[in-house]
Amino acid sequence: TKTEYVLSKQLLRSGTSIGANTEEAIGAQSTKDFLAKISIAYKEARETLYWLRLLNDSQIIAQEQYKDLSKDLDQILKILGKIQITLKRKLDRVNS
Repeated sequence: TKTEYVLSKQLLRSGTSIGANTEEAIGAQSTKDFLAKISIAYKEARETLYWLRLLNDSQIIAQEQYKDLSKDLDQILKILGKIQITLKRKLDRVNS
């Protein structure tokens, strides 16, 4: 259906953006630039979780698939969130 196509396309876009922004962060010019890219990756992961929930709520994907993917996304969010916290603290110490 058209709804399935639109939701799946959005999920694909935001999901692949997580990796693309993380890869850009690896090539960052500075810690501040790295943090900015990781922050974008975190936001994209949040968005991906949103699209995944819509796919689940629309019963377009199986419940088990939703559980597995959302568990993976939760782990990604925890990792990216921890990186952000650590870098913000580092930058605060440097700027103090």
